[in-house]
Amino acid sequence: HERREEVIQYIYAKYGRDRAGLAATVIRYRGRSALRDIGKAMGLGEDTLSALSGLVRGWGRSRDGVEDADLRELGLDPKARRLRQTLELVRAAHGFPRHLSQHVGGFVMTRGRLDELVPIANAAMAERTVIEWDKDDLDALGILKVDVLGLGMLTCLRKGFELLARHGGKRYDLATVPAEDAAVYDMLCRGDSLGVFQVESRAQMSMLPRLKPRSFYDLVIEVAIVRPGPIQGDMVHPYLRRRNGEEKVDYPSEALEAVLGKTLGVPLFQEQAMKIAIVAAGFTPSEADRLRRAMATFRHSGTIHEFRDKMIEGMIARGYDRDFATRCFRQIEGFGSYGFPESHAASFALLVYVSAWLKCHHPAVFAAALLNSQPMGFYAPAQIIRDARAHGVELRAVDVNESDWDCTLESVRAEPARAEPRDPDALALRLGLRQVKGLGAAEARALVAARGKGYADPRALWRRAGLGTKALEALARADAFRSLGLDRRAALWAVKGLPAGTKSAAPLPLFAAARAEELGAGPAVQLPELRLSEHVVDDYASLRFSLKAHPVSFLRAGLAAEGRVEAARLAEWPKDKPVKVAGLVLVRQRPGTAKGVIFATLEDETGVVNVIVWPDVFARQRKVLLGARLLGVEGPLQREGLVIHVIAKRLVDLSPRLAQLSAP
Repeated sequence: HERREEVIQYIYAKYGRDRAGLAATVIRYRGRSALRDIGKAMGLGEDTLSALSGLVRGWGRSRDGVEDADLRELGLDPKARRLRQTLELVRAAHGFPRHLSQHVGGFVMTRGRLDELVPIANAAMAERTVIEWDKDDLDALGILKVDVLGLGMLTCLRKGFELLARHGGKRYDLATVPAEDAAVYDMLCRGDSLGVFQVESRAQMSMLPRLKPRSFYDLVIEVAIVRPGPIQGDMVHPYLRRRNGEEKVDYPSEALEAVLGKTLGVPLFQEQAMKIAIVAAGFTPSEADRLRRAMATFRHSGTIHEFRDKMIEGMIARGYDRDFATRCFRQIEGFGSYGFPESHAASFALLVYVSAWLKCHHPAVFAAALLNSQPMGFYAPAQIIRDARAHGVELRAVDVNESDWDCTLESVRAEPARAEPRDPDALALRLGLRQVKGLGAAEARALVAARGKGYADPRALWRRAGLGTKALEALARADAFRSLGLDRRAALWAVKGLPAGTKSAAPLPLFAAARAEELGAGPAVQLPELRLSEHVVDDYASLRFSLKAHPVSFLRAGLAAEGRVEAARLAEWPKDKPVKVAGLVLVRQRPGTAKGVIFATLEDETGVVNVIVWPDVFARQRKVLLGARLLGVEGPLQREGLVIHVIAKRLVDLSPRLAQLSAP
């Protein structure tokens, strides 16, 4: 994905801007964007809109409404005419076109002049030109569109292979990674897939221990089955039952066995849907291709329902049972939401396997490559770092004398001898300056370029690297001066003594001493020492994570007194027994196929807790779930193999307790 723009500009240069242009895409209203625009038009104040934005978050296909009690809790009158009108308009506008934007990489190419067909305009981005037709318009007109898509995981794997080769490993590419490694499949069967391409979502992590992939084609199935199409078409459970031997695999005809044999009689791919239409319903290849187009991914308005009667009646005419024909079409109909071609799934499965191999055998390399390729995937750096540490990777803090812009790898022998024996070939992960909030890449590279054998104090860094005090303060707040013997408070004090808002070029040697004397170090000051909990709070504010401790660890005594157990204890907790847990909210997901169910992931000092919130609980405690940073959950524990969930019956917002960490 870091080279997408390079490819885009190559296409412009090769075909000319009069024959190639990016397609448009229609941006549609969602809950918050509709509230923002309509609320302003209706004259609601910014404070009111900010308060309401938390309530409309998550509005979508489930179409749930805002309760009067929620509005009263915000200090708003549910009966106020303008407020009711606004909320009704927001609901009505959901999904309505808002504006025309440029497709992320959909290129239109024409043999004749494109500018004779459609106006070509300059995009907001430099060196990009776009047309005003979207993909459905182009499809109707039969105009070629080629998608230049960029995968973050390809960037991550390239960087990972480079790191591996740089540190004495073999040089790999996608084709030379050892195939069918049992250890890789063992890891995936445990659901240990954070950061792995395509299988890092909650749904995929829950599916992996159930599907138990042991071969490459199992990964092809894994990629395809956790999709809205198979889920809505009720294909997931039949496939799992047949795979586990709980349900007999039978085929109504030899023709269908030839089509569905490798997926145990369950249609999972677009190609299978097309072949079923041909061999079982009498479709011509041309009609089957129209069926494929009706299943096209990301279509705003599906048209697959138009084939219902022809498909079902065609199967009945060829001797198939009506119930079977109806069930078969219902499964295929699911592809109208998201149909996945087998070739696409196989391409993705290769990246699943290779990224899992890198994570399994070289966790430090994988974590560094992931962090250096952000933003991508489901997880923030804090979760990638926690997972790397859980896999035995030694993490080293951001430091002005040790860190580059990117995260790097160091031998564990680079630090003084340790009491405990370590693998001499193991690599530690040194976090990069890219993790520091408020520090730009150009400033970080200037710091590294001027570092030489290291900086003795913040003034030397300021003088030699020419950084402004704003950048130096960002480094101090990130506790990046430890190698100089300064913690964040002492470093910040030293930086505050430098001339504000200026950059200093390195003075000539003759005047260096005079310059230092002019600035003056000032009188020595004994600063009060920061508590560990205060350091952790500041780490999260400046880095979004902490290597020193987890915030919840400081609250454990109070949580334990309330009977809230650690995430690590859930593996032994009795099934269906009520349990109380608490943790920082990492993710809230509400898939369109989940019928209003919310999936939340919490994190404490020992691991993560997966929580299921049913729609009725969400309706009662919407504000708590959407607003809490530290969330308490009470409910029965559900276990299916290695997959553990807590079913939320009661939610508690514990966020105010986080203030204790920085309180005197």
